[in-house]
Amino acid sequence: MDLHILEHRVRVLSLARCGLWLYTHPLLKLLFLPQRCRCKFFSLTETPEDYTIMLDEEGFKELPPSEFMQVADSTWLVLSVVSNGRAPSGCQATGVTKIARSVIAPLAEHHVSVLMLSTYQTDFVLVRERDLPVVIHTLAGEFDIYKEENGESVPVTCDDASNGFLKPKAATSPTLHPVQSPQNRFCILTVAPDTLPAIATMLIDVLFYSHSPPKEPSAGGQDLDSITFFAFSLIEGYISIVMDAETQKRFPSDLLLTSSSGELWRMVRIGGQPLGFDECGIVAQIAEPLAAVDISAYYISTFNFDHALVSPRGTSPRRASPRSSSCCRSARRAADSGRLSPCCLSPCHPVTPGDQRGVPAGSSCPGLSPALSLFFISKPFPPSRCWAEPWGGAASLPGRGGDAVALL
Repeated sequence: MDLHILEHRVRVLSLARCGLWLYTHPLLKLLFLPQRCRCKFFSLTETPEDYTIMLDEEGFKELPPSEFMQVADSTWLVLSVVSNGRAPSGCQATGVTKIARSVIAPLAEHHVSVLMLSTYQTDFVLVRERDLPVVIHTLAGEFDIYKEENGESVPVTCDDASNGFLKPKAATSPTLHPVQSPQNRFCILTVAPDTLPAIATMLIDVLFYSHSPPKEPSAGGQDLDSITFFAFSLIEGYISIVMDAETQKRFPSDLLLTSSSGELWRMVRIGGQPLGFDECGIVAQIAEPLAAVDISAYYISTFNFDHALVSPRGTSPRRASPRSSSCCRSARRAADSGRLSPCCLSPCHPVTPGDQRGVPAGSSCPGLSPALSLFFISKPFPPSRCWAEPWGGAASLPGRGGDAVALL
C-alpha cells in the first residue's frame, strides 16, 4: 500500500454561529468559485455549536480575522492511503475502518494526535506538521510513503525525516468522554461538479438561512432527539456532502448521487466538553473495534467534537454490499477468542448480569440491527469506569490514548 502526504497545508478553525454573517461572501467564494482563490482543500461542517472549517493556506487567506473566528495553532498535513486494489490488512469494510489497523492504531500507539475527514470518495487523515517525522517512522514499515511536491509524488524514507524525529510521548491516563447517539439518520452523498450550480440556492439556504437555536448539552450525557449536522467538502475538485434525511428531501433527488441502496447512517457523537487537539487515540478507539468485526464507518472530526457515522448493516455508500445477521455471531467468536469483550449483544444476545463487564444489569437494545447494537470494550472495566445504555442513550468513552471503547 502507498501512503501519500498531500501538498495541502491545512488550517483548522471554528466560526461562531453568530458571526456567520461576516463570512458569507468569502464562504460563498470558497463553495462555488474555488478557482478564484486557488483553494484546493475546503471543508465546512455545521454542528449545533459552531462551524468547523478545514482549508488550505490559499483558502485561509480569504477569511478575515475577527472575534468570531478561533484558529487552531498548528498547521496540519493531509495523509491519504492508496491501496492499489488491495484491501488493507484483509479488511472488507470501508471508511475509517479500512485504515484502522494500518494507520489509525499505530499513530495512536505513538501518541500522534489525528483529525479525520471522511468523504464520499476517500478518507483523509490530518496530522500536525511537526509530527510528520514520527508519522513517517511509525508507518514506513507498512507503507511506501510519497510526498507530493509540485504535482509529483516523491518517495520518502525514514532517513529523510531522521533529523526531525521525536521520541514517542509518554502515555497519559485515559480521559472519559461521553458518547451520544442522536435519533436522526444521515446520508453520504456526492454531486457532479458541473451540477453544483443547480443546487446552489438550496445549499445557500441550508447553510446560511436555516438556523435553529443551539441546543444546550443535556444533563448527564443523555440522548439527543436530533442534531444539527451538515458537512460539505470540495477537495481537489471532488464534492462530498453529509446531511440528515430530512434535509435531503429539500434537494432534487436526481442530482444527488449515492449508493443504489440509498442507505441511511447513524451517528455516534464523541465528547461532552471540547476535546482539544492534544489527546490522541479517540479515532482508534472507535475504528479498531469496528475493524475487528468488519463494520464500515465514516469519521468526521470537528473543532470541538468527533462524529462517527455507522452503517446499520455495516455497509458503505462506496460499496453497498449487505451484511448478514451473522454480525453478532462474529462478535461472539471475537469475544470468545479474547480479542473483544461484548458488553451488549442485542437483540440476539440481551445483556444479563453475568455479561455486564461494567454495564448496568438489564441494559439491552431491542429491535435494532446487530451492527448497531454492539458495544465493544477492549478489556473489562469496573462499573465506575464505563457504562452503557440502550442505543439512543449514551456511554462514557476513555479519552485519546486510553483503553479502546466504541458504541455502535
